[in-house]
Amino acid sequence: MEIIRTPDDRFENLPDFPFTPNYVEVNGLRLHYVDEGEGEVILCLHGEPSWAYLYRKMIPPLAAQHRVVVPDLVGFGRSDKYTDPDAYSFQMHRDVLVGFIEALDLWGITAVVQDWGGLLGLTIATQLPERFARLVIMNTGLPTGMFPMPEAFMQWRAAAERFGNRLPVGRVIQGGTVTEVPKEVLAAYEAPFPDASYKAGAAVFPLLIPLKPDDPGAAEMSRAQRQLTRWTKPALVMFSDGDPITQGGDALFRRAIPGTQGQPEITIEGAGHFLQEDKGEEIAEHILDFMERTAVSL
Repeated sequence: MEIIRTPDDRFENLPDFPFTPNYVEVNGLRLHYVDEGEGEVILCLHGEPSWAYLYRKMIPPLAAQHRVVVPDLVGFGRSDKYTDPDAYSFQMHRDVLVGFIEALDLWGITAVVQDWGGLLGLTIATQLPERFARLVIMNTGLPTGMFPMPEAFMQWRAAAERFGNRLPVGRVIQGGTVTEVPKEVLAAYEAPFPDASYKAGAAVFPLLIPLKPDDPGAAEMSRAQRQLTRWTKPALVMFSDGDPITQGGDALFRRAIPGTQGQPEITIEGAGHFLQEDKGEEIAEHILDFMERTAVSL
């Protein structure tokens, strides 16, 4: 299948993103990642249709105390992109992320997940629990096709299907935030996609959410749900107050995961689906506090 790579000049002079690009090859694909700071590993996983840029407000405060690793999923950011939508699947993304973790030999991971970062990251954490020390769960879920998806998601899915590879990434980001996002920042979210041929991964992601129990990925996420009911390592759940797609999911995670016991019930107020964009610095402080009070021996 054809693989393309966004030209480097698309990423020059992006607002508030001075981080040195790093690359590693996994399963024949070049993945980009940010790697800043030293110490315990904080692995930040983005979703649809963002990239590592989403975490730019969080990286400096977190990297002042720990090592922050932020990969771009296949099809996003500086990472390689398939032009064929059929190349994208839950299994492909899962396998590449596992390969990424193994290639960088990451251990003692504090996983920070949101959107598709949660579908993939929580599944992987329950499959490779020995590599993970903590979970930070934000505006995400583990859809298994057993229950209807929220109407807000179904509307988003229908819109994404209608747009296809004409998906207006900047508009999606602005629609998922509460604050007014500057035009130059929206342009940075668009930077990975010079034209429609680069958007296959972004266009197909909403269509990969399982709606039926036999859809690809549903069984893996169902297993992850079961495994999380036995997850006793520290887990912090932080959802925003302005996301109609994932609202209510925070309570489900807190009830299900033993590791959330004793942790504060935090709601990020004044934030939308992309809460890292709205309140990144505040979220980073909560994560630092969480890691300090749940010190682990590595």
